[in-house]
Amino acid sequence: MNRKPFGPLKSGPKSFPMLAEQKRTSETTGLLQVFDLGLVDYRIALDLQTSLRDRRITGQVPDTLLLLEHPPVITLGRSGNLHNVLVSESELSERGIQLFHANRGGDVTYHGPGQVVGYTIMDLSLHGTDLRKHLWKLEEVLINALESLGVTGTRRDRETGVWIAQNKIASIGIHVKRWVTMHGFALNIAPNFDHLSLINHCGITDAPMTSIQNVLAYPICPHQVRQALKDSLSQIFNLTPIDSPNPL
Repeated sequence: MNRKPFGPLKSGPKSFPMLAEQKRTSETTGLLQVFDLGLVDYRIALDLQTSLRDRRITGQVPDTLLLLEHPPVITLGRSGNLHNVLVSESELSERGIQLFHANRGGDVTYHGPGQVVGYTIMDLSLHGTDLRKHLWKLEEVLINALESLGVTGTRRDRETGVWIAQNKIASIGIHVKRWVTMHGFALNIAPNFDHLSLINHCGITDAPMTSIQNVLAYPICPHQVRQALKDSLSQIFNLTPIDSPNPL
């Protein structure tokens, strides 16, 4: 994967001038704007999501999918419990792992190289204002994408995400404002399992993590996974994907 260097974070809409070039709502209904961003710092990705979410609320951009990787970071959601982070913040720092409090739902999650993250900025007033159904559809996106790659994923009662038997392969957590979502899902391709062992993922103590590479027993191209996710999300939500230039 090409790694793009990023400069200092700037605040406000002028940080992402490419976004201002998008069309208005009447011309974007049924479209999915897709950004394939490479490796992006968590804070930069969060600011980009927020900017896109605000523009989606006002109808300046279509539904959007961000596909990317993060440098190692542990995020705590709104219901997150620090007891599910199994080492101290100083030890995380020594290992080069950031700790970040996020406004998404859910507990604690790890992101890092070898994992594809999909952030979905979507207007649920066009897709049904039922949050449980939306989470179910995101699970379906992941299950269908995995199936196209030769991996059979399933749901687990009373738990959000996608599973391979008793092992978790993908996590989901969103935030909604005025029926527009941000955050999304994370799917393990070939992550650092030493890092994954540092938390109880989503607060669950009996669900070790797995990955596509572990299940298939051979490496898989990350681009192939991102393409499968883009195709699956477009199909599940009945949207036409449009690849867009990197705004960072």
